[in-house]
Amino acid sequence: MDISVVIPLLNEQESLTELHHWISSVMKSNGFSYEILFIDDGSTDQSWQTICSLKEQDKNVKGIRFLKNFGKSQALHAGFAQAKGDVIITMDADLQDNPEEIPELYNLITKQKFDLVSGWKKKRFDNKFTKNLPSKLFNWAARKTSGVKLNDFNCGLKAYNKNVVKNIDVNGEMHRYIPVLAKNAGFTKIGEKVVQHQARKYGETKFGMDRFINGFLDLITIWFISRFGKRPMHLFGALGVIMFIVGFGFAVYLGIDKLFFNPTGRLITQRPQFYISLTTMILGSQFFIAGFLGEIILRQNANKKRYLIKESLNLKE
Repeated sequence: MDISVVIPLLNEQESLTELHHWISSVMKSNGFSYEILFIDDGSTDQSWQTICSLKEQDKNVKGIRFLKNFGKSQALHAGFAQAKGDVIITMDADLQDNPEEIPELYNLITKQKFDLVSGWKKKRFDNKFTKNLPSKLFNWAARKTSGVKLNDFNCGLKAYNKNVVKNIDVNGEMHRYIPVLAKNAGFTKIGEKVVQHQARKYGETKFGMDRFINGFLDLITIWFISRFGKRPMHLFGALGVIMFIVGFGFAVYLGIDKLFFNPTGRLITQRPQFYISLTTMILGSQFFIAGFLGEIILRQNANKKRYLIKESLNLKE
């Protein structure tokens, strides 16, 4: 199969039929073998019924329905796990991503051998103050922190070599940073393509200003994980040892001073330096223990499910 189109969605019933027809038209005109995989992330409208109806009309339509809203990252994770295509295209369900971009994205992956190509909505139709300006700040911070030179990390329209999506773990709210996850996994040929952005046709955006706050917090998380996620002892252990040595050295100094240089002076416990030394040693020990526990947790193979599927359509186990 040439292409899997993975579409996470939440309450987008008005746009699904039009989006399906648009994608199908592009695929057929280019002679692609394909599947369209809709991931219903706990919609409360008629989105799932619409997907069921589309599946009856088109055998290329497949669907997964979550028991409740687990988030876009979990929806992408489920879609990636089921995708069968050589190239995986992700796009939003709100008709703001243009399916006409798919053939060129496919060629960039198959002919120019990119691991991942991210869309860049250079000209946007969103509100400048509530979305565009915060998005530019967010993307600047992401470039500086991750080292991945993309202008639009949050664009939903992306293309992947199948090896990428099968070897990265998208969890929490990390869908914004899939290029960074791919880079950390060893997929370094990451490109960008200017894509057409369209004004929302139906409904309202499901994301508020809090997504930028969460985005920056996730950025700190992914920076930390990329640097120390597989070796927490290198950070916490090193800090702990340094702090303990400093505190212990200070305590030794106080003891020598009391025994040999100032035996008639104040008791050690009456000197504030003693409590600074004691606190530093305690904090150092705690940092070291945190690193040790982190190493133990990493060595456990936890397979806890991050989402629950209520039902699925046209999928083979």
